Amino acid sequence: MSFKVVIVGGVAAGPKVAAKIMRLNPEAEVTVVEKGKFLSYAGCGLPYYISGMVKDQKDLMSTPIGVVRDTAFFQKVKNVRILNETEAIEIDRARKRVRALPKGKKEEIWLDYDKLVLATGAKPVIPPIPNVNLGNIYTLHGMHDAEAIKSLLGEARARDVVIVGGGLIGVETTEALVHSGCRVTLVEMLPQVLRVLDWEMARLVEQHMESHGVKVMTNTQVTAFEGEDRVTGVMTTRGHLPADMVILAIGVKPNVDLARAADLAIGPNGGIRVDDTMRTSDPNIYAAGDCVETTDLVTGKPCFVPLGSTANKQGRVAAINVCGGTDRFPGVLGSTVCKVFDFCVARTGLTEAAARQHGYETVMVLVPDVDRAHYIPGAQLIVMKLVVDARTRKLLGAQAVGSGVGDKRIDVAAMALTAGMTVDQLSQADLCYAPPYATALDAIITAANVARNKLDGLLAGISSQEVKQRLDAKEDFVFLDVRSPAEHAETHLAGSTLIPLGALRARLNELPKDKEIIAFCKASLRGYEAARILQGAGFTRVRVMDGGVAAWPFEKCH
Repeated sequence: MSFKVVIVGGVAAGPKVAAKIMRLNPEAEVTVVEKGKFLSYAGCGLPYYISGMVKDQKDLMSTPIGVVRDTAFFQKVKNVRILNETEAIEIDRARKRVRALPKGKKEEIWLDYDKLVLATGAKPVIPPIPNVNLGNIYTLHGMHDAEAIKSLLGEARARDVVIVGGGLIGVETTEALVHSGCRVTLVEMLPQVLRVLDWEMARLVEQHMESHGVKVMTNTQVTAFEGEDRVTGVMTTRGHLPADMVILAIGVKPNVDLARAADLAIGPNGGIRVDDTMRTSDPNIYAAGDCVETTDLVTGKPCFVPLGSTANKQGRVAAINVCGGTDRFPGVLGSTVCKVFDFCVARTGLTEAAARQHGYETVMVLVPDVDRAHYIPGAQLIVMKLVVDARTRKLLGAQAVGSGVGDKRIDVAAMALTAGMTVDQLSQADLCYAPPYATALDAIITAANVARNKLDGLLAGISSQEVKQRLDAKEDFVFLDVRSPAEHAETHLAGSTLIPLGALRARLNELPKDKEIIAFCKASLRGYEAARILQGAGFTRVRVMDGGVAAWPFEKCH
């Protein structure tokens, strides 16, 4: 008697489950039920298809050697039965079968299973805003949306575009729209875009988007869409915006309708609850991908982090266990990277805000550095942020923003988090070094050393936000710029006093010992050296502004 497996969902996790099962058990009968037309496509590549970086739709559905993963591919190469454009509408757990309805047909079919795998993914959040169903309002949640958006751009019928929501999808899509000649406004109701970052890091991304012509409106809520058949405008709490097209990028939520109707356990974040084998509350049903909850590896708590990389790893684990093996999926760190024009934006683990919400006493470091030796052509700046547990000295999270290569530093941080490393251990990591690829002390090692200095009491830092608040309140302190006169002339911060580091020892008498001194430079390395000089000279109230001018998230003087 054959081993029957039914998989509901054919985009990311589902095809991975099917392919792995057939490798482990070539005699199995595997059926994939997919509501849509397209199978196993790279949803994360949709913004790059819209921009034209990916030339052909088929490239998003092809193997690395160019074979399209369509119905024929799965049937002939994988020996997997594909029922696309077919909706699974009921799970009969008692009789171990799934009821499905092919598109355009009235007659339903029943599919028997020994094991069932749910890979139903996530669905976009559609806000309850008046006229949200007008034409030319899209979510970019599938190939059909991408084709419609690309068509409007190609016909030059969309010049004013409003993106509602500053998450990954919204931010990534801005580049494609700007390169198509659109006037783009991004509206976000929260104080920042990209909630996966802390505010000051997100603000650097916003500034970069604004430098490319994107109008970023945070702390702004959309109240209504205008138009008759198609959208013509967007009303917000800060006024009216013209719009030929709107992209809703509010976020996604797990698609659990089928699971909930079958009375499977749902987790606190709204996803299907699974154990580390990807098994649901029914021992014969597994689930993987964006429809499930997983475990945060730092806090140990349930979380919902929809990512294509996670879906593929979970799919493999589910397949192994469906076939009688023993594999485990431990959880996630939320490691994420995205491209924003020429900025790399990456993160892993907890943000500083999240760490504090979870009760950690944190130490934060903000370190701008180049991604390779400064004398190598093409060296670019990255701003790194580390969040550290003050009690255990363990790394809790890391973020990187800038034109430099940030993803490999965040990958190193992800491995450090997985291993439970302290910043002391991270600072001694034996990373590759050659001038075209890194500095002798890599940016993440420098950041770890700054954290050690803070933890050891050698460096007292202060955030740029607190400095700005004190400047605005006209508090009496010395805001000491120790850069060169040429650097100061090019860009400086209002309210600062210039004394170059090389002249500091000779000009100590110009600084009052009864006032607090906050030192900074481009990246605050010279600011730290200035602080040590001042402390050695008897100044007792000295701090260094984290990140220096390079990470200053407010307006600069030119």
